[in-house]
Order: sequence, then C-alpha cells, then structure tokens
Amino acid sequence: MTMNPNTDAVPGAAPQLDGDHEAGERDGSDQRARSRGGKGMHRRKFLGGMAGVGLGAVAAAGATFGLLTDAGRKASAATNTATLPVPNLLEGTTTDGTTTFTLEAKSGTSEVISGVTSTTAGYNQSFLGPTMKWTNGDKVLLNITNSLTEETTVHFHGAHVPPTMDGGPQNAFAAGGTWAPAFTVMDEAKTLWYHPHALGTTAKQATHGLAGMIIVEDDSTASAALPSDYGVDDIPLVFQCLAVSAAGDIKYDQAGYLTSGLQYPVLVNGTNVDDTTLTFSATKTRNRFRALNASPSDIITLQRSDGGKLTQIATDQGYLTAATEVDTIRLVAGARAEFTMDVTEDVTLQVVITTGWIRGGSGTYDFLTVAAGGTDTPADLPSSLNTIERYDTTDFTARTITLSNTGATMKINGSAGLTMASMAMISTTLGAKEIWTITNASQLEHSFHLHDVPYQLIAVNGAAPTGVQLGWYDTFEVVGGGSIKIAMEFTDFADDTYMYMLHCHLLQHEDEGMMASLMVTES
Repeated sequence: MTMNPNTDAVPGAAPQLDGDHEAGERDGSDQRARSRGGKGMHRRKFLGGMAGVGLGAVAAAGATFGLLTDAGRKASAATNTATLPVPNLLEGTTTDGTTTFTLEAKSGTSEVISGVTSTTAGYNQSFLGPTMKWTNGDKVLLNITNSLTEETTVHFHGAHVPPTMDGGPQNAFAAGGTWAPAFTVMDEAKTLWYHPHALGTTAKQATHGLAGMIIVEDDSTASAALPSDYGVDDIPLVFQCLAVSAAGDIKYDQAGYLTSGLQYPVLVNGTNVDDTTLTFSATKTRNRFRALNASPSDIITLQRSDGGKLTQIATDQGYLTAATEVDTIRLVAGARAEFTMDVTEDVTLQVVITTGWIRGGSGTYDFLTVAAGGTDTPADLPSSLNTIERYDTTDFTARTITLSNTGATMKINGSAGLTMASMAMISTTLGAKEIWTITNASQLEHSFHLHDVPYQLIAVNGAAPTGVQLGWYDTFEVVGGGSIKIAMEFTDFADDTYMYMLHCHLLQHEDEGMMASLMVTES
C-alpha cells in the first residue's frame, strides 16, 4: 500500500516556504462538535482557547495572546469514505554491515483542504515522509539532502544517539547541502519519528509536512508475539491538526494563527478526515496501530466510537510491562503510543481534538473504520511485554526546570532560547542519575520533550503515576500551573561540544524560545 494523495512540485519551480500569510475570509456561522458514539456534527473553525485554561488566564499571559472572536462553520456528519493511505516504507541498502537510507527534504504542493492547493514540504515527496524501519543493533547511515531554500536539520525524535547525530540546531545544514549521520541503533522496539529542528524554523517546516515515522524492531519475545506486518496488521497513524486559510496557506506562527477565517483540518496520514471517514479492511483479526501526534500544538485523544476498550501496549519509549486496557489514549504534540484491537466486527475509531495553543481545532471525528476480515484466532497476548525497573530516586541529583513566558517570549529557567548562546544550559555527566521537577509557571499548555534518554514519571501534578504512566516517555504534558517530576539516567554518550535539547514540543513555543541545551560530558 502506498500513500500519495498529493502532487509533486513542478521540477525546477518548487515554491519557497516563507513567512507570508494570505488573509482568509471571516466565517460567522455556527458549529457543533460530534458527541462520542454518534454521528453528530463536526466542529472546526472554532475558537479553541488554550487547553484547560480559562479566558482570564489567557488574558493574564499578555495582550499578545489575545483571542479573536471567530465563530465556526456548521458541517454535516461525515458522509464520504476513502481507503486509509499508508506511508511508503523506505527501503534501505545494506553494504558491509551498514544500512543506508536516502532522504531529500523538498517543497511541493498538496491538498490539505479538498480542492485547494497548498504549498507543502516532505521527505522524498511533496507532503510528509516515508516510514523507516530500524532494527536494534544495526548500523544505519542516512544520506540527507536539503532541497529547500533555507537551512534545516533532521532530528530523530526519541532515538538514543550521539549528540553529533541527534539532528539538533548544531547539526543544521544549508539549502543545497547534505548531512550524513551514522550510528548504531541502541533503542529497543518502539515508535519514533523524524522532523526538522533548526532554530526558529521548526514550526514552519514541520507544519508544512516535514515529518515521518520510524519503527524500531528487536528480537524480544514481546515483538515476536505482536503484529508486525507493515501496512497489513501493523498500521501507522500520523495525525496532524493544522491551521489553514481559505486560500490554502498553512499557518505556523502566532501572526498566522490570529488571522481570521481559518479552517483547522485534521489529517491522518496526509488525508483530511473532517468530512471523510477512512476505512481499513483488516485481513487479520489482531491489528496493531502506531499513533503519532505530529501536530504543531493540538492535543489528540483516541477512542472507540462504541465506548469499547483499546489495548495499549507501548508509550513513547517502548513496551509497557503488560498490555493495558484503556478507554482513551491522550497524546500531546510529539507523543506516540501503540495499541492493538482484536477486530471480530467492524470498529470505528475516533479522534478528539483539543487546542493546546492560542487557537486551534476542537471536535470529535470518526476518522477510521476498521472492517473485520480476519478468520484467524490469535493467541492471547503475552502476560508480560517488558521489564521496567522503577527508579529509586533517593540518591538522584535533583533539579528544577521552570517553564515560563513574558508575553509571546517563551523561557526555560528564565532564558529564551532564541540562539544557542541565549539558551539556559543544563550540564551533567555520563552516568549521572537525576530527578527533575518540571514546573509550569505559566498558564499555558506545554509538551515537555527531552532528547537523548527516556524518562520515568515520578509524579504528575503531585500525584503518583498509575497505569500506562508507569511506562517510558520522552514527551509528556505539563498543564498550565502544573508540574511533572521525571527521572532519568544519562548513558552511553558524552561530548564537549555538541549538546542535546530539552524543550516544549508545541512547536511555536519552541521557536519562541522555550528550549534549553543539555550538555553531557565525561566528567
């Protein structure tokens, strides 16, 4: 199966990704959200506000965060269906024990709103990128060409790699240039993703489509027992919640999001599901789904339309200790999760959208109907998927990381990371074990992402973690006025020059300064 709902750019005439925005027309009509379990109504073009934050708190954040009155459009329930597109699987070539993958960051055009052409970007195509499969222990080399008109990077989000290969701002390379990171895959089975990470342009480039999934495989007993046939019973779901003008201009910054007349399409694997429910014809009874929230800022929650359970098997950083039945799966920007369903009758999956930024989407969507077709009877899932030893943090080094803002300027520990020199610096050493309290001193939503190593949640808003929160993470929600406490151990990699990053994964917040550097040295 292939994904190509888009058109390639005219050779030699690829449009430039720039900061110009076309003003859309204000639409003053009503809208309503579809209620769970029923067809109801779509709800887009909606004044979302900040997730979980009242208007008073928004006003307190500064006049630059003022919300515009923008009533929405009433839309009928989805009546269209289309087959779920599955991103292409990028084939690597193996020579002398190293597998090489070739990527090209390029501009193009696509329809993110039906019938309207948008300037977009993608890897090896006009929008989004292919899925890469890595195997634990393998040596990989990536040959990456920048065919954009500005510098870029490619960050391997969630991967445990040397800082010289991490794709952070220090690894930026110019338009027309190439970058060739090489490393041994040290991660166990998990779902990662790749996207740009240059200073000040991450939101623009990722929002326009520079994003793709990475599947890491291993030879564990759990992996052998789980569905793994890509596109057959192992299905990627790449979610994007965008802001787009009537003319098709994709917005990515505060000025763009505060223009009038915007639509907020929800895309799954590049297809707009606002009025289309995608279909997947299962040929196996048990199916595995890998969900990635590649949105710049919106929060997604997955659920079944019939109120049934999802069997979650993994968080950002790999398998849970055991398969866990959940009602919903909530993912902030940048987060991932894996779940399975034994499909013996048709099941419809829904996504609930909540804005995490100034404005954004809101509503509940029937995005995928999984049609039963398997005749096999799968064995019970293993009683144990993984062994996760919980940290005893008694002797861990404690730090406090404070997230704050002054108007539109975002800060970590009081510094706005708009340049490498202006960032707050966290210095640690190889082998250090640390416990961090991430305090949100603002009333804004944040999505805390740490490069290099996974972390365990020790507390969420003062409460001990439970259920799937006991898994491994690299990206987690920090609500306005809230906090999380996390613990980690810095292993394998140290460098005196190259740094990792820690930042908010609401991409606009990252570009507005909410990023700090992490230097791991030998001693």
